[in-house]
Amino acid sequence: MASQPEFPPIDFSTLGFLIIDWIEAHCVIPDGFSKGDPFILSGWQAWNILNHYRVKPTAQGVRANQYASAFVHRRSQTVRPQKTGKGPFTSAVVCAEGVGPVLLDGWATGDEVYDCRDWGCGCGFLYFYEPGEPMGTHWPTPLIQITATSEEQTANIYAALRPMIEGGPLAEIIRKTGEEFIRLPNDGRIDTVTSNARSRLGARVTFVPQDETGIWVPSTGMVKVAETQRRGLAGMGGRAWETTNAWDPTENSVAQRTYESGMEDIFIDFPQAPVALSFRNKAERRRILRAVYAGSPWVNLDDIEGEAAELLRVDPQQAERFFGNRLVYAAGTWLPEGRWDETEDAQRSPVDGAFVCLGFDGSENNDWTALRAETSDGWQFTPTYGPDDRPTVWNPAEWGGSIPREEVHAAIDELFTRFNVGRLYADPHDWYSEIGEWSLKYGEKHVMEWATNRPSAMYDSLRRFEVDLASGRLTHDACKIAEIHVANARKKAVPGQKYVLTKPTDHQKIDVAMASALAHEAASDALASGWGKARSRRVLVLS
Repeated sequence: MASQPEFPPIDFSTLGFLIIDWIEAHCVIPDGFSKGDPFILSGWQAWNILNHYRVKPTAQGVRANQYASAFVHRRSQTVRPQKTGKGPFTSAVVCAEGVGPVLLDGWATGDEVYDCRDWGCGCGFLYFYEPGEPMGTHWPTPLIQITATSEEQTANIYAALRPMIEGGPLAEIIRKTGEEFIRLPNDGRIDTVTSNARSRLGARVTFVPQDETGIWVPSTGMVKVAETQRRGLAGMGGRAWETTNAWDPTENSVAQRTYESGMEDIFIDFPQAPVALSFRNKAERRRILRAVYAGSPWVNLDDIEGEAAELLRVDPQQAERFFGNRLVYAAGTWLPEGRWDETEDAQRSPVDGAFVCLGFDGSENNDWTALRAETSDGWQFTPTYGPDDRPTVWNPAEWGGSIPREEVHAAIDELFTRFNVGRLYADPHDWYSEIGEWSLKYGEKHVMEWATNRPSAMYDSLRRFEVDLASGRLTHDACKIAEIHVANARKKAVPGQKYVLTKPTDHQKIDVAMASALAHEAASDALASGWGKARSRRVLVLS
């Protein structure tokens, strides 16, 4: 059986404790030998709820017309392997969003109590608030859309939801659980929505559980469905929650877009086993399964092993995604598997005034634009800039379809002010004029064009990067965008038994990986010329 995982201490304010207790007092197990017993949340399920309902310390709640804005996370994404109970878990959250205390109603000062009788429920549930704890209240007219690619997929949640309600205390207040929708008190309702039910989109939704977003790809129309629902949620102050298996990175799914967005107001739960473990090795596969199924004690790993081993014979990538909870990249990946993770040094942080070199890979309106920095002792990081500490990575889709050049100028200026910049190597593609301006402003010895379309030079630069990463001379931060772009990068053969980097599909960007290679090239060349060494303060006196 799987073991419970360990999670960090809860050192933040959250409605999650109230909601966990409310769920366990009202929801029941929908099927199986324990049908009708209280639905007790496992470790990972509780951890997800605590984070989804994390409250901003300065929030005031519904009394100040704050709904989604009262919470730290605008939406959540849970990526878990097959059979971990994502469907019943989502059903329990739907119950809470329908008739439970999921909105912030101010802060307790002492002696406050949540009493179910105040909400028409006679189950006797009471929750005594601690002073300073956030208090919860209900949606006045909730509208929930359980959404998936097909009716069979929505049944993963809906088929568990009805008996969860009908077999327990919720039957007293939710009395109409039909085949197609559930009527809630105060004219609220729970619907199921698929790509074919376009007429229901655009509604004033308060909560949208989106199931298996890893298969919500553009060809199914589900990307537009997700975008439409999010606009509806924004208008009502509601929030969404994605649940999915690991996705195929070549398909550009909704799950992939969420994961790669880099947005700090999205909570992502995506447990991973050590990358060095091989899913094809039986002993190591068992270790992977123990890691990703931790917190799901109802799962028998022997059963999972049998399914995984069978699927591994016919579709290894799918087996690793579905049961190993891994993103599986195609052959030809730039770096050996696990190399990037092994060389991460997330304990460091950039220090103002440090000696750094910069790598810049720019574009106009399709690829991204990125700046990476490397210290004189070989640690790479993605700098931040501006009042909001934005990372120096620009996705044109987030800026109206084109790179915000003024933002890039501001970032360059701040980095040259904050750090002792030895060299900036910049790929001149689409940025000739700007690079020229930077060279005039910061000095031609500090800003240099470095064209990445020179196969021999690029190959030598990549090889230097690979060797220094393998030897430990080069380490890096925990920038998730850099990790994704490095994983996306593929080797493309060029004459002379050499290679350069390319992206496997148009949406799988590699710009941060290219900026990393340029930053290392700049730092290596600068070090060779004596940069970064402390200058002697001795004074020579001639007599």
